[in-house]
Amino acid sequence: MSTETENEQAETSAAAPLVPEAGQPEAAEEQAAPPAKKPRAPRTQSTAKKTRTVELTLTVTGTAEGEWQAELTQGGKRLLQGLTVPAAAVSRAAAELHEDISKAIETVLDTAREQHRARMEELEAELSKVKAALAELQEG
Repeated sequence: MSTETENEQAETSAAAPLVPEAGQPEAAEEQAAPPAKKPRAPRTQSTAKKTRTVELTLTVTGTAEGEWQAELTQGGKRLLQGLTVPAAAVSRAAAELHEDISKAIETVLDTAREQHRARMEELEAELSKVKAALAELQEG
């Protein structure tokens, strides 16, 4: 087996060009010893407490109707999805985080409130019509 290794080494050394090309360093430079490395001073152990960070992403989405959902991911892995969240909880959480976040969410909530008020007024008007029709039928 050692003869095969010697034959392979002989073939590879024979295949190498004997005359260096123009862009290649000369063989004498290639065989020069690498520069001596400076010895490094040993590292001292840090006394600082290492802090592990955990990245969690909470995404809260809302509709114009005031329906809110939350999704929680960690490192691309979805931990929670489609969790229904009350609008009041979203409003409180936004107020705790930052004033600008709270303002943006409150504008969405105000729009939803107005839509619900308008729908409630429509339903109340329809209910009063139905009550009147029912009262008319009972008199007869």
